[in-house]
Amino acid sequence: MRIVEIREVAVHLDQAIANAVVDFSRHTISLVALVSDQVRNGRAVCGVAFNSIGRFAQSGIVQDRLIPRIAAMPPEDYAGTDGTLSPARLARAMMRDEKPGGHGDRASAIAAIELAAWDLKAKLLDEPAFSTVARAFGRDHSIGMHVYAAGGYYHPDDGINRLRGELNGYREAGFTDVKIKIGGAPWSQDAARIEAAIEVFGSAARVAVDANGRFGRTQATGLGRELAQYGLRWYEEPCDPLDYSTLRELSQSYPHPLATGENLFSLPDSINLLRYGGMRPGVDIFQMDAGLSYGLTEYAGIIAALEAAGHDRSQAMPHGGHMINLHIVAGLNLGGCEAYPAVFQPFGGYLPDLVIENGMINLPQQPGFGLEFKPELAPHIERLIA
Repeated sequence: MRIVEIREVAVHLDQAIANAVVDFSRHTISLVALVSDQVRNGRAVCGVAFNSIGRFAQSGIVQDRLIPRIAAMPPEDYAGTDGTLSPARLARAMMRDEKPGGHGDRASAIAAIELAAWDLKAKLLDEPAFSTVARAFGRDHSIGMHVYAAGGYYHPDDGINRLRGELNGYREAGFTDVKIKIGGAPWSQDAARIEAAIEVFGSAARVAVDANGRFGRTQATGLGRELAQYGLRWYEEPCDPLDYSTLRELSQSYPHPLATGENLFSLPDSINLLRYGGMRPGVDIFQMDAGLSYGLTEYAGIIAALEAAGHDRSQAMPHGGHMINLHIVAGLNLGGCEAYPAVFQPFGGYLPDLVIENGMINLPQQPGFGLEFKPELAPHIERLIA
């Protein structure tokens, strides 16, 4: 098998929404296709993926650095010992001439291509990606997954009634748990939003909140005291994701689960969180995302590091509510998956035939990640690979 071409395009998100620190209306995502020399039904088999939701496209890095490196490789450089495509070897080859450290935009650029290699590998095996992932890492894949609805963003026409309508829609769609944003409005307004979510979902233990790293030490710990009265499912990204000292302090004073990790882009960063962030085994949630951290190979190493530090992989619930992470969570037997049922189109959310009942979702059966079967995303993929 040979990769004959790599294509990338930046795709804009469809909605004008915001969290406490980011306006997503100008955001783009890198959609990538690996075109192979294998032909099925008269068409080249292509692996398709994207970097992640809520960042920016990495067109410059992909097109100027990564595609030329791969184009110059002989096929054996990205083949495993069995002669088949090895996403791990492809990722290592993309790092040629890159210095250690500097984990940022290049981490998601490499991830987009590495994840497309997993999609291609699964399609060549004619199986869903979660089966390929489970076999590669010695797991028995799940048959269904717990998913929670991530929403409650700040909208231009925001208000409690709009938020209630959104949350009721999630309940009617089969979700039992939800996450909403905080930190983008005065506390009195955020408290009203939290209380509305608790009312709709029936329990504070079914509601998580996300501050998106908005606060410094004083504000983060002060807000922790306000939130402690509710007993929420978790308090996410209370401070800068690299401020391990504040995270440790919160872990000692905040009695309920904390969640963080989506903005850590490598295994070394994750190990530092485990060493210095005070994360509690059996309590706190890890949200590292393969699409932001060099791909699935690096992410699997992060999960191994969690377990070596005494945490359970059920504490891992990766950031990014889309099809790629649904397959990864199922293949690695993680604790659950975020879902974007109403935001971040055309990438967010799952396939329309995947019914959610009592917070659980069945797994897709299409080969690969199944991105081509997502109605909002399919036209972009078809233009890319046509």
